Parts: sequence; C-alpha cells; structure tokens
Amino acid sequence: MKWRLISAFMFITLLVVLVQDIPLGNYLVRAERDSLATSLERDAFLLSGRVREVLESGTALPDDVADAVRKYSQASGARVVIVNRAGTAVATSDDDQSATGSPYISRPEIAAALTGQITTGQRFSETLGFDLLYVTVPVLSGESITGAVRLTYPASVVTDRVSGQLTVLWTVAGTTVLLAGLLAFLMAATVTRTIKRLQKATELLAAGDLATRTEEGEGAPELRALAGSFNGMADRLEHALQQQKGFASDASHQLRTPLTGLRLRLENAADTMDSNPEGARVMVADSLAETYRLQRIIDGLLLLSRADNREVALARVDLSAVAGSRVEQWEALADETGISITLDAAADGHVMAMPGAAEQIIDNLIDNALAVAPPGSRIRVVVSPPGNGGWVELHVIDQGPGLSAEDCRRAFNRFWRGPGTSEGSGLGLAIVQQLAEASGAIAALAPRAHAASPGQDQAGGATGLDACVRFRAAPGS
Repeated sequence: MKWRLISAFMFITLLVVLVQDIPLGNYLVRAERDSLATSLERDAFLLSGRVREVLESGTALPDDVADAVRKYSQASGARVVIVNRAGTAVATSDDDQSATGSPYISRPEIAAALTGQITTGQRFSETLGFDLLYVTVPVLSGESITGAVRLTYPASVVTDRVSGQLTVLWTVAGTTVLLAGLLAFLMAATVTRTIKRLQKATELLAAGDLATRTEEGEGAPELRALAGSFNGMADRLEHALQQQKGFASDASHQLRTPLTGLRLRLENAADTMDSNPEGARVMVADSLAETYRLQRIIDGLLLLSRADNREVALARVDLSAVAGSRVEQWEALADETGISITLDAAADGHVMAMPGAAEQIIDNLIDNALAVAPPGSRIRVVVSPPGNGGWVELHVIDQGPGLSAEDCRRAFNRFWRGPGTSEGSGLGLAIVQQLAEASGAIAALAPRAHAASPGQDQAGGATGLDACVRFRAAPGS
C-alpha cells in the first residue's frame, strides 16, 4: 500500500508539472523566436537603408557596404542576401561571394518582399538541408521597390538559446517530483504504520485477546477516529463477553442446587408413590414450589442480563407518577400481610432513566421490603423534589431488622441473601443496582445507624432500612 500511495502521489505531481512546464517551455521557444525575428527585422531595415541608393542606381555595391554586410554577418551569425528588383543577388555575406548574381526570385519570402510585404517565418531549406528562420524586408525608394534584404538564421539557434532555460526548467520539475516522492514516502509511512498497528490489533482481538487496544493519538484525524472506534468496539465486545460469561456462571451455579434437589424429590416421590401416596403428594408439592423458585431465579437472571445493556437511550420519566402507580399495585398484597404502604411524592419528580427501569427498581425494592417488614409495620415510598446538584431521590423505607454497614455494601452482589434469609433469588438488589447504573443513577442502602432517612419512622423503636436511588433530574425540572 505504501508504494502505491507514493507512486500515485508522484504520478499526480508529474502530471501537474507537465501541464505547467510544457506550455511554459513552448512559450520560451516562441518568445525567443519572436525576439530574434524582431532583432533581425530591425537589422534588415538598417541594411536596406544603406543599400537603397545603390539599388536605385543599379550600380554594384561599393566595397565598404559589402564589408559592412560581412562584418554584420560575422558579428550576429545571420546570413545576409540582398537582391535587386529582379530578385538577383547583388550581395551576400558569404566569404567567396559565389552566390552573387544568383536568382532568388523563387524563394517565396523574396518574392513576397519584392511586392512590398515584410515576411517573417520558418521554412525548410532544400539547398542547406535544415530549417531556416528568416526575415525579409523590401528596399523602398519613395513608393517604388528597388530590391529586398533577407536575413536568415538556422532554426536550431533558437533551440540552442533556450536550451539552458529549458534545462533549468526541467531540472526544477524533476526535483519537484523527487521531493513529492520523499514527502509521499513520509506521509505513506505514517499512514501505513497506523494501519498496520490497527491490523495487528484486529488480528489479536480476533484471536481472543480481548485486552488488545491501539493508540488513538497518532496519525491523521480520520485514522485517530478509526482507532477510537476500534477501541470502543473492543470495549463493548469485552463487556458483552464478560456479561455472557457472568450470566452462564451465575446460572450454572444457582440452578445446579435447586435442580439437584428437584430431581431427588421427584425420584423419591416416584419410589413412594405406591407405598406412601400422601408422602409422595407432599414431595410433588414441594417440587412444584421448587419449580416456582427456579422460575424466579431464571426471570431474575434474564432481567439482570437485559439491565446490563448500557446502550439504551435515556428518557424523561415522571418518577412520582410511576411510584404512585407501583404503590397502588402492591397495596393489596401488603394488606394481606398486615403491612401498610404509604407514598410521599414531590409534585415535580421528573428524572432521566432507562425506559421501564423506574418501575422495576420500585417493584424490587418494595418486594424486598415486604419480605423483611414485620406485620403491623409500615413501608414508606418517598420521592424527593430536585435538590442541589440536580438529583431526585427515591427512598423505600421499611421497619425491618435492617443491615449492618458491611452487609449494606455486600447486599448488591448477585445471589447475596441477608442473615437468616433463605427465600428469594438473591438477585433483586443486583437488578436494582444494574438498572440504576444503566439509567445514570446511584443505588445505596443506609445501615441501621443512618436509618433516619427522609420520612423514616422512629416510633416504637423500629430501626429498619433505607433503600435509596438517586436519579438525575430531567432538564427543565
């Protein structure tokens, strides 16, 4: 990939240089040709002025004029041909003067000049065998044309004059392409190094190394964003696999014992069905109760697994209204056990929570409170108004035996049960904590020494426990 990037970068740079330098080189050639033609045209007019009177009289050119023509040719490098009105050469810059008297009327530039035109151009000379750059001007005497002066240069002279400039131009172009290649090498090395690091991290992650992460602070912004996305994906994948392992471990650990007990009861019931039908019936009833317990454990595990999903968007929830609805649902069951449930909810109790989380949190806390509250006691559900820091607190306060400070810390562990407690799945408070964290809330239990939470009853020497969940107040509350 690195060499493809370098090649592409150098190719693009070369195209840019060619698009720029080819027209520039052509312009330099044209400019040099035009400059030479202008110089030759000027010199041709000067020479025509010196030979005008001689051509008008029809006499031979004096020696001083012929010498001047040769000296000019030697100084400038141009070949000079002067013809009369008939197109016959009367003077040339050749040393042997062998061309003097030769007809030049067949040359198109001579013929055009004898009609009064100034001609400039380039043509191939069959006599000399190479291209000529020529300038031809008429020699005027009043309104009549008495002859013409032609100056010629080999076209290669123009190329020779601009070759130095073109050499510099193409040297700069080549240097530019090489520098572009060097820059592309450095850039490609940085890009490919980051990509290779990502590739290696991906291979390690695919091989099962869930702790693999990659650097996020190197490379282009797009590559840094890609590295950040990779690390985020790795975090989520590791979290998801840990959840699966935890769920499998918890399920296998908690279901093994009740399933073993259920199997033994059913085997005993089958063995005593004929000899002791009543005993077998009791064993079957106990087995049925055990299946209910298994169902509660499985339901709790599934709910806990769903609560582990932290990607759910939070929603605005009226915690006071939810609390009122759940208290109303639990009142009938509480009345059967001689326990009263009261609600003290603020008028404005809007919070941000995961959809459905508030209902499940309140249900689990009330269920736990009913399990430990003695008959004749009261459970209070309190929703406080938004306080300093933007928190709304939910309290479920019972008059049960309470917990020590150490037990309050351990109570949120999965499958933990309080002292002397054998009922329940041990998942209720773990579910509360998981749902609270998924909602951006904080769950806590107050130990006996701090049982005097908002609304806590102190009458009759009851201590009890305060289960508190602090929610973030919804914006505008």
